[in-house]
Amino acid sequence: MGRGRARERGSTSDGAGAVILAACAIWSLISAAGRETGPEGVLLALLAVAAGFACGRICGTLLPVATATVAAVAALLLGLLSRHGVPGATATTDTAPGHAGAAAALLVLAAGAACCAAAASRQAPLRFALRLLALGAACAALTLRSVAGFAAAVGVLLCSLAAARMRALATGLVVATSWAVAADALPQGLKVSLEGPLTAHRVQLWQDALELAGEHPVQGIGPGRFAALSPTVEQTVHSDGKPHSAPLQQAAEQGVTGVVLLGSSFGWLLYVLWHSPRSTAVVLTAGTTLTALAVLASVGNALSLTPVTAGAGLLAGLASARSPIGENTAGAGGTADDGEDRTHGTHEPDGVGTGR
Repeated sequence: MGRGRARERGSTSDGAGAVILAACAIWSLISAAGRETGPEGVLLALLAVAAGFACGRICGTLLPVATATVAAVAALLLGLLSRHGVPGATATTDTAPGHAGAAAALLVLAAGAACCAAAASRQAPLRFALRLLALGAACAALTLRSVAGFAAAVGVLLCSLAAARMRALATGLVVATSWAVAADALPQGLKVSLEGPLTAHRVQLWQDALELAGEHPVQGIGPGRFAALSPTVEQTVHSDGKPHSAPLQQAAEQGVTGVVLLGSSFGWLLYVLWHSPRSTAVVLTAGTTLTALAVLASVGNALSLTPVTAGAGLLAGLASARSPIGENTAGAGGTADDGEDRTHGTHEPDGVGTGR
């Protein structure tokens, strides 16, 4: 009975995700209609999320620890190599925060995947090695001069207690702050203190995006047109043409509907994790990692890198995959041999799929 209800909830969340991603794709085409736009980037990102999620679901059922470990190593290597020109992560010195944000996002993904693998593993030496890998990913962010990436990766590593509401609140706070900076709505002292780490160039990009969103609130200016209509981009040599804020880019290029769909996509991922049959440790680690990515995307160019969007989908798929039928799992309220809680608070009492 409990197993059937768990599957029903999973089917509902998967169906909701399909509808949301399809709506994102359809709206990007609608907002691009009749204009010289480039919706291909948005469609590629959506495809990457869907493909990564499906792959994570499949591999998370068969080989969760091995898959998460491979994903962590791959993300770490891509993050370290991104300084040499991984597609979608190049930028000039003036727009370096966007480049660092994309690389930092990969390193946060590496830390999150490593921690998820450690939480799902029963072997103490392997868990220790995987957490060292997560720490290595955090330290690698410092070599990219990304303090935010380092803090986010360390936060993922250290996080053991969190709630979905707190994760959503943290992301919403960062989005609201970036919007307030763009609208020049903050007190002068706070504005000056934030402009230092954010850089004046990025604030000008945000202001351009907010102005364009105000002029075209419904459909936006069309996907990929920010570079052509932003005065700041036109005055910058070798600019990557991005506003370095996913919500503001959505607002400028796809209007209010685009922002709502972007928020719905993030909410769907949290909803999937909330009803995941995996252990509490895996779910919280994945949720914290996705929240860190959302924060980086709110103040940087992280989502413009296809491996980041694919990796986010992969991690969500891994953390919400069901265990094979017949696998021996710990009962409700039970603990594994490592002393970690192996059941999520919203799960059925038969201990379905505790996520080894």
